[in-house]
Amino acid sequence: MKAFVTGGSGFVGGTLVQMLVSRGNTVKALARSERAADRIRALGAEPVRGDIEQLETLAQGLSGCDVVFHTAAALDFGNNTSRQEQVNIEGTRNIIEATRRGGVKRLVTVSASSIIADGRPINNADESRPLPRHFVGPYSRTKAAAERLILAANSASLTTVAVRPPGIWGLGDSSILPQMTQMAKSRQFIWFDHGRYAYTTCHVANVCEGLILAAERGRGGEAYFVTDGPPILFREFVLGLLGTQGLTVGERSIPWRLALSMAGLTETAWQLLRRPGAPALTRESVALIGPFTLNDGKARRELGYQGLMTREQGLAALRL
Repeated sequence: MKAFVTGGSGFVGGTLVQMLVSRGNTVKALARSERAADRIRALGAEPVRGDIEQLETLAQGLSGCDVVFHTAAALDFGNNTSRQEQVNIEGTRNIIEATRRGGVKRLVTVSASSIIADGRPINNADESRPLPRHFVGPYSRTKAAAERLILAANSASLTTVAVRPPGIWGLGDSSILPQMTQMAKSRQFIWFDHGRYAYTTCHVANVCEGLILAAERGRGGEAYFVTDGPPILFREFVLGLLGTQGLTVGERSIPWRLALSMAGLTETAWQLLRRPGAPALTRESVALIGPFTLNDGKARRELGYQGLMTREQGLAALRL
């Protein structure tokens, strides 16, 4: 298989490139900088210098490939809406058009489970759950728009599939573990409901397994949740992650619903005061670390997805 990967120097994209190469596939990956290009070369792939906003570069770079994996995204749970619209929505439009121009037959995108979040607890949701009328934040809204574009592009000549992972973690993570580590070290960590609620996760290796299976077997125009398997108590997951770094946290806690309300008030005040950037607490971030469980039965039935990396194995790889 000849594959083209956007975001190939990032957390998910880099892991995907490495997995594809290890399985004997020929891989090219988009690189915005020479540093990114060097990382892609080190993973055994061919870098294509350019940006997701450069349509012609994309079309030339992916021409002749069998599948495009779109993993690039602007991840920001704050209020940087313009950047997320530019990358997550307009960038996806470019990928779709470039894929068509390049004659590629399959396009698989990393969507997000956050697109179903509506500010209420999520319990055992599957792909039949409709997207909310009002999203909890710009990341969820723009990722939902991107998924809609991808799935609507499915046709007789182009098969498009979306994979929806929840909280992605694992070696190389630049988001979840670093943020928790910083809060633990600064003693700013506060639980919601003491963390005693069910939570679904997905190790980065399992995300990539789902992406590859979606490229091989996914039904066109369909979305698939992928997870680490049965839910885990959020408290247990966090303590496991921090334990790999020799850290722990105290017992300070506030109700999850109170945190959601406080985040809404903070966002409103931030906008009224025209403060730059985004507040530390947003409705989107609170919604996504609250009660949130998914059912990935569809991926297991249709794709043969298993979840190759267990939580125990993933945690072992993170230990200092």
